[in-house]
Amino acid sequence: MPGITPEEVAHLGRLARLELSSEELDHFAGQLDDIIGAVARVSEVAGEDVPPTSHPLPLTNVMRQDTVRPSLTPDQALSGAPAQEQQRFKVPQILGED
Repeated sequence: MPGITPEEVAHLGRLARLELSSEELDHFAGQLDDIIGAVARVSEVAGEDVPPTSHPLPLTNVMRQDTVRPSLTPDQALSGAPAQEQQRFKVPQILGED
């Protein structure tokens, strides 16, 4: 597999709107070669009998039951607010919209 050339790195830099020096182009070309090589090695290891996965161990989310518990009333929640309107916190307008 041919390596990444500095010209290809320069093209990627232009697409990303990055100005790269010739030293950076050479440096990044080597780094990208290493990354592509590592990905290729992983692809070689994964056989057809190994399903694609995002994590090596099976994971399941632990969820608790959604139960209603006592909480603050609207008046209690708004008791320390500097301003309120229609049982809501009133804050200064910032976007200039109505």
